[in-house]
Amino acid sequence: MPSTIDLANAVLAVGSLGTASFALVDATKAFGGGISNRGLGRIKSAVGRLLQVDSNAFRSVTNTLRANWINGTASLSDQKAIAKTLIKLNLTPDNAEHMAAATGVNRGILKQVATQYQKPNASLSPDEQNVAGRFDLQLASLLDEAYQRADQSYRNSAKVLAIAFAIALAIVAKLALEGTTNVPWGEAIIAGVLAAPLAPVSKDLASALQAAVKAMQVIRG
Repeated sequence: MPSTIDLANAVLAVGSLGTASFALVDATKAFGGGISNRGLGRIKSAVGRLLQVDSNAFRSVTNTLRANWINGTASLSDQKAIAKTLIKLNLTPDNAEHMAAATGVNRGILKQVATQYQKPNASLSPDEQNVAGRFDLQLASLLDEAYQRADQSYRNSAKVLAIAFAIALAIVAKLALEGTTNVPWGEAIIAGVLAAPLAPVSKDLASALQAAVKAMQVIRG
């Protein structure tokens, strides 16, 4: 049976393998955004519901949102706020009906709102203010769903890719050790599978194992 020190070292080693695999995942971003492109389709789809996909406005907005998403320079809430602002800036009488259909507000009144927004001193009637407020809320809700799903897709994809890299690294290590240390294929693959989940908690887990054993030794006297 392996000692506590051996088990703790094994946990740390597997965790280090996971850290290396996540570093490789991060390195893919140097190639056209790599893993960061995951989830972007959700955002583009949401914008496409609001702006015609063949319009210059759609291309301009999605290019900006893609840059923010891939670079990750802003928080998720900031990115949603930027997306909302850009879409509202592109609200015009020509696309108001399209946006109204996507958000479920009155088409005619939203078109009036868009017309008022183009005037230097916009003054909205009570009905227009009501529709403008509902449009704002529906827009925020639509974008929030898109960004949450996009973030989930990105995180899950990054974890899966990290596991794939960890398994590949474990297999390479097994082959490199052939003749000196014979590691069973099963153990190498299991180490790769566990590496990514263990990476964030490996140090804490190893310390917990050692503390648990010491506690049992004290109890037993």
